Amino acid sequence: MSHLMPSRLQAHSDPDALVDAIIASVGRSIVLAIPLGLGKPNHIVNALVARAMVDPDLHLRIFTALTLERSSPSSELERRFLEPALDRLFGKYPPLEYAQMLRNGTLPANVEIDEFFFLAGRWRGVRRAQANYISANYTDVWRYILDRKVNLIAQLVAKREVDGEMRYSLSSNPDITAQLLDARAAGRADFMMVGQVNSELPYMSGEDVEVGEAEFAHMLDSPRTDFELYSAPKRPVALADHAVGLHVAGLVPDGGTLQIGIGAIGDAIAAGLLLRHRDNEQFRQLAAAVQIGDDRACPCEDGPFEAGLYGASEMLTDGFVQLEAAGVLKREVEGAVAHAAFFVECRDFYKTLREMPEAQRRRFGMRRVGFTNSLLGDVEKRREDRVKARFINSAMMVTLLGAVVSDATEDGQVVSGVGGQFDFVEQAFALEDARFILTINAVRTTRGKTVSNIVWSYGHTTVPRHLRDVVVTEYGVADLRGKSDGDVIAALLNIADSRFQDELLASAKAAGKIALDHEIPPVFRNNTPERLRAVLGPARASGVLPEFPFGTDFTPVEQRLMSALGRMKEASYSKRATAGLILGGAFGRGMRDDAALERMGLSSPAGPAQWIYRWMLIAALRDAAAEQAG
Repeated sequence: MSHLMPSRLQAHSDPDALVDAIIASVGRSIVLAIPLGLGKPNHIVNALVARAMVDPDLHLRIFTALTLERSSPSSELERRFLEPALDRLFGKYPPLEYAQMLRNGTLPANVEIDEFFFLAGRWRGVRRAQANYISANYTDVWRYILDRKVNLIAQLVAKREVDGEMRYSLSSNPDITAQLLDARAAGRADFMMVGQVNSELPYMSGEDVEVGEAEFAHMLDSPRTDFELYSAPKRPVALADHAVGLHVAGLVPDGGTLQIGIGAIGDAIAAGLLLRHRDNEQFRQLAAAVQIGDDRACPCEDGPFEAGLYGASEMLTDGFVQLEAAGVLKREVEGAVAHAAFFVECRDFYKTLREMPEAQRRRFGMRRVGFTNSLLGDVEKRREDRVKARFINSAMMVTLLGAVVSDATEDGQVVSGVGGQFDFVEQAFALEDARFILTINAVRTTRGKTVSNIVWSYGHTTVPRHLRDVVVTEYGVADLRGKSDGDVIAALLNIADSRFQDELLASAKAAGKIALDHEIPPVFRNNTPERLRAVLGPARASGVLPEFPFGTDFTPVEQRLMSALGRMKEASYSKRATAGLILGGAFGRGMRDDAALERMGLSSPAGPAQWIYRWMLIAALRDAAAEQAG
């Protein structure tokens, strides 16, 4: 029994009183671990930080990851778009005070924040956050926490009474906490655990996620500290994303094991799998339409799912819930059709889990990350369960030699983190019939310039090229496992955007890594967005490939604005493009989207700047509508 744990759970309604109790037991040097993402007890954390702000003798070190923040407008147009809808889009989520202070440089020296995974792109250029980033595989994090001599764990929990005993669920985050509790029980750690009850958190059941009240020293449980969970707005799924989803959906074998992530490409993959199952003829037609050439890089399947899939993923996403409801995710392992270590999603996802019948909710088993992301433990049982596994992850870039860039730029700025990506690569090579499928968009447009995401070389690597496997872009599939460098280069050139193929090929030839007489086959020379729009545009217009396959909190007007504002942002980096939008809006013909103008407060402009915004928006809305119509 930890000497930091009282004989019985102490209940609190005031965070400050709870902090008093923590300091009385732990002392004035607090090493606090709080979960990744959703499971943070914001009121407890904020009260601890506030106490350290007024007491320089109190030292607080926080180990965490994925600090959730609501989006902040970076321009006047973004402000007009976001501010009226922030609560609806992100929930009335109380901000974590350390995040803003860390960002603006006011966090005192006696408060330290160590993170092993960032909210994507949010901490670039923040010196203290970048310096304190810890590069770690998700499965190793619990060891690093123990090495820091953690003396306090705090977590958001759900509660219920079971057979007269109050039980608590780690719900969204048994990922690392379950392993830390085991370490304490084995005498390898001595820490106090405190919780904060949240009524919106789904009560998830199972061996790693349910804990008795004896595990906690203190519990914050009050209507005043209950709060609306963070909602991650669903991003629009572009045609390029849907093309990736169609390619990947044909690589997942019936009766196999599936891992996918959150985001537009994750939604596109889930949508592709659902289309394959529900409307197989339509799926086959679209899969054939995006397929270039007659040869398939990998063995493909295109039939409905009869045996069904089992999900083994570090993250439980809405895609898994949708696949279970459709009967795609139905192969059970230990009574569950999916096992995951954490979740953070949209509000409808939380509501769906809360309102599910208990028997159905148990089919989504929340487990420690050591279970989901590795084969350690009962290795032979894992091998038996995770047959025909397809571990599908996204990246920022891939080099022509097959190295993967997912977490940082070549100057060392961390964009997100390694997380579980390398864990799944290891599983893909350890399991006999598994594959690691890397998905990327072939290009990205930044500051008005379109560049290739397939590059000759890059100064940072997340997954080294000796672990190259399958790469999928909107233009096809490249099977790289066990191939020579020359063959790898040739395969990746075939799925690169055609605007960049010649430059990439020239770099490979100059380096002596491909035959001087190698030519990209003519059939792969039409890898263009225009071709994608031609083959998939009708399916978009008919609703078969919607922008939001699983719904959205954005209104129809906001959905139209998102596309238009993106065009305006990219145009702003070019005087010529900006002038074109202004003139097009001021003098162009066509329907005007008055509802969108009203939503942005530009129905009656006040002053020259607002007139310019109005004209640009009118033109951008027309261009977006014309493209959508095909």
